[in-house]
Amino acid sequence: MLKIALSIATILLAATGIASAADVTGVPHVISGGAVNIGKARLRLAAIAAPALEQLCVDAAGERWACGLTARDELAKYVGSKPWACQSTRIERFGRTIAKCTVDGEDIAKWLVRSGWAVALRISHDYDADETEAKTAKAGLWAGAFIAPPEWRRRNKQAPVLGSLDVNPASRALLLRGRSASKPPSPECAIKGHVNRSGTCIYHVPGGRWYARVSMEPDNGDRWFCSKEEAELASCRETKR
Repeated sequence: MLKIALSIATILLAATGIASAADVTGVPHVISGGAVNIGKARLRLAAIAAPALEQLCVDAAGERWACGLTARDELAKYVGSKPWACQSTRIERFGRTIAKCTVDGEDIAKWLVRSGWAVALRISHDYDADETEAKTAKAGLWAGAFIAPPEWRRRNKQAPVLGSLDVNPASRALLLRGRSASKPPSPECAIKGHVNRSGTCIYHVPGGRWYARVSMEPDNGDRWFCSKEEAELASCRETKR
């Protein structure tokens, strides 16, 4: 009986340790509009999707602009150096934590969606009302035209154009492309996605065997990724070592 009691106590202590380890607090390094690092923890905000750093949108004047970079910068500016309190909901296959985070008690994902710098994912309805508010106010991305970030990452040619601006077919095609692929949009997004002669997308991580030899060609469909997960979601496979 004593052994059983000790075993139960050990399990309970382990479970408590797991639960506490799931909570992450600290001042983050903002990677993108929907992803941050806090210490060694890599976090993505749950139930929303912000544009990738290399994503382009069309503004209210019909000009293309780097909406992914702007979303990141707006988030960084809004939270400043304030500490975040994040509660993990699950761990992705590449080790990134999906979390709900607050700053001074405010749900930061809610702020992003309401401000128009991210869209609500339909896996939940937590931020549907905030997205409707942003759309009505033509806030952030909604002022012009854009492809929903999940559809943009998959380069879905059938994806609808969102926003308050009508675009012609040529502009719609440009919305699916990213920023110039000659250089990475940021040091954190330096994984090369290269389309080979057979039309297959192969990704190369910094320091990899072929990384330095791969020249990025925007017109060829080459693009940059911020993580292996993002590359594989875009139907790219890792290079053979």
